[in-house]
Amino acid sequence: MKTKFIKILSLMALLSVLAACGGTSEKPPFEYMANMTNSPAVKAYEEVPRKPVEGTIPRNFHPYPYTKEEGDKAGAEGVNPLPLTKEVFAKGQLQFNSYCIVCHGPKGEGDGYIIPKFPKPPSLLSDKVRNWPDARIYHVISMGQNLMPSYATQIRQEDRWAVIHYVRALQRAANPTGEDIALVKKMSKEGTLP
Repeated sequence: MKTKFIKILSLMALLSVLAACGGTSEKPPFEYMANMTNSPAVKAYEEVPRKPVEGTIPRNFHPYPYTKEEGDKAGAEGVNPLPLTKEVFAKGQLQFNSYCIVCHGPKGEGDGYIIPKFPKPPSLLSDKVRNWPDARIYHVISMGQNLMPSYATQIRQEDRWAVIHYVRALQRAANPTGEDIALVKKMSKEGTLP
């Protein structure tokens, strides 16, 4: 019985070796589940078979209705929706230090780290930028301006508003009013100054 099993096993091994060395054939070999090796794939720049329904927008995306040239119109119509809180301010500082500091510098003066290689950007402390409404600054972050590219894909929409709060704080620190100085003195006496 044992020898019979060994003979059958040897015969099967011999047949599989002979089948593997079977020479050439005009007919392709049998493919089990051929669609696994030759699957239909969408190629780059090829039209996708199913288009989204008209008017559909991606999740967590809010379309921006202005073009790059409509900065004045955008500035006149938008208002910063975020309240100025410690958390919002910290998020704005983090985003500014991640994306804006390289060109605009740590204080917003336009003296960032890459300036010797590239033209100096405008200072965020200038009268021009200080007099812009928050929505105008938002527009520049979203659409870009002059050599500055759009940061719409890097900075989320609500974080752009937080950056504006931080920029406003930089502007007030560079040009404090009498009220700002009195507030700092009061907070210093109370020990609530961060």
